[in-house]
Amino acid sequence: MPEIKVGHIDDIQELRRARPMMVPERYIRDNTERPTRSRLPNSLQIPIIDMSKMIRENDVQFHHELEKLATACEEWGFFQVINHEIATNMLEEMEEVAREFFDLPLEEKEKYPMKPGTIQGYGHAFVFSEDQKLDWCNMLALGVEPPFIRDPKLWPTNPSHFSETLDKYSVEIRKLCHMLLRLIARSLRRVDENVFNEMFGNRRFKLSYNRRQTPSAYRSSKMGLGCQVLTNGKYKSVEHRAITNKKKDRLSLVTFYAPSYDVELGPLPEFVNEERPCMYRRYNHGDYSRHYVTSRLEGKKTLEFAKIAEQL
Repeated sequence: MPEIKVGHIDDIQELRRARPMMVPERYIRDNTERPTRSRLPNSLQIPIIDMSKMIRENDVQFHHELEKLATACEEWGFFQVINHEIATNMLEEMEEVAREFFDLPLEEKEKYPMKPGTIQGYGHAFVFSEDQKLDWCNMLALGVEPPFIRDPKLWPTNPSHFSETLDKYSVEIRKLCHMLLRLIARSLRRVDENVFNEMFGNRRFKLSYNRRQTPSAYRSSKMGLGCQVLTNGKYKSVEHRAITNKKKDRLSLVTFYAPSYDVELGPLPEFVNEERPCMYRRYNHGDYSRHYVTSRLEGKKTLEFAKIAEQL
């Protein structure tokens, strides 16, 4: 891979301290890249899935919540999860250690650099040129499982309990992801409930610190490309967007729960028929992952990787 020249990239926490009222040109999106204003009424509520109602499968509440999950996946592509049984103190501990890391001096955080063309370490991902516009955030991204995707030298030793906390948090997130994938499969009604869990298992974790506004204790799940392809477009993968805020910081703790690299993905036969012809080709997820990390993020453009040629 040829050398990638990304130019000088400022740290936004340092920028804010030095020039709190100024945003460098490189962080200001061109008009063509800016999203249009949403026309959805404010009364619309994000779908909320109550995991406590999905314990007893013979219960009426279980089937009602399963219908809500199906609607959320088909119409929204994301949902908020409540009563997920991840202990509050575990969430608070992970958030606290993340904030401790971002509050470190810049020279300490730069000991774990994200090199151009990679997606692990501290810095900016998906930057491939010196004039590319940048996201207004600082990021720490790490591979968690399977072990071969870990890069130990990029795992912070300061705070001293960072790695231990992330490992414990990751175990709990894995349990939740496993349960959600089983329930998503159940909501489709046409496939075995373990069909997704047999394919998924890779975990990557991303900490993002920026000036965005978010409700307190907000836990959400977003559908990825894999689920959209497997269901032949029935369930939607949506673009992740957030609203910037001048006065309030936002800390995002993101887990990517993805298929194993050797898995072949394509529409399941249960979702291909005359009314919904095959929209996506079969592809190797490892090939897609390499394409993803070496391409500039432009909305949902990565979806083109999986689309059948005549669908482009």
